[in-house]
Amino acid sequence: MTEILIGETGWIFGFIFGGPTLAHLVFQFKLETVKIALGQINPTVGDFNGNCQRIIEFAQRARQAGAGLVVFPELAVCGYPVRDWVEKPAFIAKSQETAERIAANTVGIAVLCGYVTPANDDTGKTVMNSAALLRNGRIDFVQSKMLLPTYDVFDEMRNFAPARSQTLLAFCGKQIAVTICEDAWNDKQFWSRRLYQVDPVEELMKAGGNFILNISASPFWVGKRELRREMLATIARRHQAPVVMVNQVGGNDQLVFDGSSMVLDPDGRIIAQAKSFEEDLVFFDSSSLSGEMHSQIEGDDASAYAALVLGTRDYVRKCKFERVLVGLSGGIDSALTAAIAVDALGAKNVIGVGMPSPYSSQGSIDDARDLATNLGIRFEILRIDELFVDYRKILQGIFSGLGEDVTEENIQARIRGTLLMAISNKLNALVLSTGNKSELGVGYCTLYGDMCGGLAVISDVPKTMVFRLSRYVNSRRQVIPHSTLEKPPSAELRPDQKDSDSLPDYEILDQILEAYVEDNHCAEEIARALGCEQQLVRRVVQMVERAEYKRQQAAPSLKISQKAFGMGRRFPIAAAAQV
Repeated sequence: MTEILIGETGWIFGFIFGGPTLAHLVFQFKLETVKIALGQINPTVGDFNGNCQRIIEFAQRARQAGAGLVVFPELAVCGYPVRDWVEKPAFIAKSQETAERIAANTVGIAVLCGYVTPANDDTGKTVMNSAALLRNGRIDFVQSKMLLPTYDVFDEMRNFAPARSQTLLAFCGKQIAVTICEDAWNDKQFWSRRLYQVDPVEELMKAGGNFILNISASPFWVGKRELRREMLATIARRHQAPVVMVNQVGGNDQLVFDGSSMVLDPDGRIIAQAKSFEEDLVFFDSSSLSGEMHSQIEGDDASAYAALVLGTRDYVRKCKFERVLVGLSGGIDSALTAAIAVDALGAKNVIGVGMPSPYSSQGSIDDARDLATNLGIRFEILRIDELFVDYRKILQGIFSGLGEDVTEENIQARIRGTLLMAISNKLNALVLSTGNKSELGVGYCTLYGDMCGGLAVISDVPKTMVFRLSRYVNSRRQVIPHSTLEKPPSAELRPDQKDSDSLPDYEILDQILEAYVEDNHCAEEIARALGCEQQLVRRVVQMVERAEYKRQQAAPSLKISQKAFGMGRRFPIAAAAQV
């Protein structure tokens, strides 16, 4: 039997055992170069056993392929984001125990992975976000994260203590600057406005670093991959050093991680690249700076769609559901949601339910049925006409003398929500709500009605993008009926209803929402930039603010924009801001 040990300075020691006695031969040689593997995995928060098995499996594959080091994402041992799980002492202990177990089972290859460690600090925080080098069966080096983001979806200062200093890792002839995600996001040559006074990469490189390694859990939004790539290229060129970034992949709650791990040479050129939106193992040579280039999904629409599919698949599976329900109205939102669900889970695990009311057109019913047929999913029709009549009879005394209004429209939506939730309970199927970002933004949705569900798949997708993604779906395989794409959007809750009766044209509305929600412009600026009437913009802004109470009761959404409704946008409900 041959046992391989990796020395700190880059010497490789080999001991050949024969029977019960030690070593007929001891050999050693200096390794100035090493084959490095990027272990782009999909961890689940808190699943220590599952994450451990995945890390060990990838490490064994990397070792068999001749790698001397395999690198895994930020907090790969416990999953990211951990949030308040780190307040539980048992969670911290399990993280340490799991890291030690990984070390014991990966002898023969060095492993760098993220985990949580006790803080031992006077900050009041109990843990740190750390990276461990596991070598020769033990934890050999620990580096903790210095920059803890507190913007958008991040709130790491709530849970972690920041590192006060960082040190270089000597490995195989390299002085490696080990950084964790945000530590690399403060380069003064890239950002016009920096969020932190310190730049960990700069400090480590000034201390003698010649190789930059960043383990990340960097969430996706449309345009993020290009931004991340150019930022890392700027760092490589500035410090004239290779940059390795290993990113988490998969969906955890509202966040989708695209992976897209990469290695850049000192000129900022990508010389190794992992796939986007799926697990991958990629190799490169640290001396020749040559590596594997795996294909990525290109284009905003294709990337957004892949993110929604991945986010849906992981949310459903990690929450222990087997199948999903989608209310199919014959409209484009439910059609896109169903298509995403089928690509995520397979047709056999998706059930479509049509629930026509007296105002549903035969065309919409036919479109829903045709969609289900094209997707190959089970489809059920539950007419709500009689239920709607019964509701109105029960309420007619209380409503005496009052004319019909949005109340009757909402009753239909709530009947549908009740039916979907009943089926959900009986079949253990997660309901996917189908509202888009435009509707959620202005409150054009019904609490306990069309907002019912466990996951709001497209609630970060503006209506205009819904049309684009639907055409993208059909460009691969014609599944969404042509008539669904062409007819004017309508909730069909009263005769001849159209969305345009209550809302501006979606082409205008989505531009206003993007400027107000994502870019934080005021009404006057938006009106001037878009050439709109200021009164129209103010009406939209008021609708956004009035609907905050609905959004805070909505199902979790999948974030694919730079600013989504949900955990990354925190506004009070009871407010009277004049903006």
